[in-house]
Amino acid sequence: QVQLVESGGGMVQAGGSLRLSCAVSGRTFTTYHMGWFRQAPGKERAPVGAISSSGSRQYIADSVKGRFTISRDNAKNTVYLQMNSLKPEDTAVYYCAAAVRFYGGTYYSSNSNDYDYWGQGTQVTVSS
Repeated sequence: QVQLVESGGGMVQAGGSLRLSCAVSGRTFTTYHMGWFRQAPGKERAPVGAISSSGSRQYIADSVKGRFTISRDNAKNTVYLQMNSLKPEDTAVYYCAAAVRFYGGTYYSSNSNDYDYWGQGTQVTVSS
């Protein structure tokens, strides 16, 4: 059974930084493409970023480009989301997700239904 466990969320003032971690267990981590999504109250789950199984390719959503970066450490079975210059509109529950493959051979999908496994989420709250 594959398990994803997020950590690192919390409350921070606008302009601050947080680093989220997602630890993966249960299968070979390097077989998974990884993604980060977020969901604010009353809104749909939205993609934030993604990284290929090897770590060589990354995607960052336009809404956070220039402020967030995604990385992974395959030796630690962990993917990270570094969030800088946080804004109140970044407040949401952040989820990591894993997928073995996507249609068309790409390394990410903006559709949350395309991911196979999910973590429980971690709350990020940014105060103004």
